[in-house]
Amino acid sequence: MEPQVTDLERDIIKEILNIGLARAADSFAAIARDKVMLKVPDIQIIEVKELISLVSKFENSHVIIQSDIKGDFNGSTLLLFSDDHIARLSEVCLSMLEVQKGELNLMQESLLLEISNIITGALVTQLANILKSNIYGSPPKAPKSHIADSLKDILVQHPLFQPLVFTVITQFSHNLKSVELPLMLFFDTNTLLKMIDIIRTFTQNKNNILGED
Repeated sequence: MEPQVTDLERDIIKEILNIGLARAADSFAAIARDKVMLKVPDIQIIEVKELISLVSKFENSHVIIQSDIKGDFNGSTLLLFSDDHIARLSEVCLSMLEVQKGELNLMQESLLLEISNIITGALVTQLANILKSNIYGSPPKAPKSHIADSLKDILVQHPLFQPLVFTVITQFSHNLKSVELPLMLFFDTNTLLKMIDIIRTFTQNKNNILGED
């Protein structure tokens, strides 16, 4: 059964993400030496097979960087880099003027891993602080096999996994050029229920205080 999430609760989750992403953007901008703009995240609740199908569509055209979220929450982030995105980021961050599309060199892979580490770290820190939870992100990795195999541990460990998927587009601007970095952030059902319970408890306590006044 799909967890019931009200429009208000979705808006609260979006706002929490926006705060975390704003911090991530500031850190990313320091590396890129330019502005970073973020769009409001979209929230979807989809089945596992839909998640795998969605991510698999990017495998042939993007480099996927994965970082798992552990602790009180369980989930993952996926950052999706196209060849054009990698070329522009390599130009700006690594001063590489002629970037060959295809295989990544060690410097490029390290750059993508660092970008993922910054963005995921900022999100996780913000979620932990706001939701008063003990969560942390694992070191990012670039899966060498199919992404479905890389996600298998999460799916097998949680047979009732019902992903809550946040799609976020970060737009990185430099010299009138722009790079969009699709970000997928998803959690299992138990994590979603924990988040909603925390939000509802906070809202109820706030209403009780206002009622006393």
